[in-house]
Amino acid sequence: MRPLRTVFLMLALAGWGALPAGAHGPTPKKVEETIEIAAPPAAVWDIVKDFGAIAGWHPLVEASEGKGGNVAGAERSLTLKSGGVLTDGLDDYQDGAMTYGYRLAKENVDAFPVSFYSATLAVTPSGSGSKVDWVGRFYRADTSNFPPEDKNDDAAIAAMTKFFQEGLKGLKAKAEGK
Repeated sequence: MRPLRTVFLMLALAGWGALPAGAHGPTPKKVEETIEIAAPPAAVWDIVKDFGAIAGWHPLVEASEGKGGNVAGAERSLTLKSGGVLTDGLDDYQDGAMTYGYRLAKENVDAFPVSFYSATLAVTPSGSGSKVDWVGRFYRADTSNFPPEDKNDDAAIAAMTKFFQEGLKGLKAKAEGK
């Protein structure tokens, strides 16, 4: 009886070891960017508060169109200067707290190497000016175990970082009148 139990144990362990290492798929990534702006929070919020009007301050967005205003469920389409269109859905909007959260509603992995993201933009007082925090959590464009270079984690992190940094620089320039 004992040898049979040993055989079963060995077979079970052999099967466990045959599972491919790293076959768990992608892990979520996070990018957090912050900028200080020499303008009152209310003035900065006035620029970013219209969810559909991101093209008015983001230098990488050629055009944007909003549907549904600033209420949960609203959408915006972003036409990127580099080509391609992304669609975001508004999840949470708090005018008094000067913050909103949104997510990617329709991906375009050829234009932006991310298969899903959710993000929050918040304006808060900082000294005599403002601080803007933009935080995003996301997955790479290709969620298979061996994605091509243009759709892997590094490409997704680089794209999100550039989008947030350039957006915040554009917001700062507009808010400070530069």
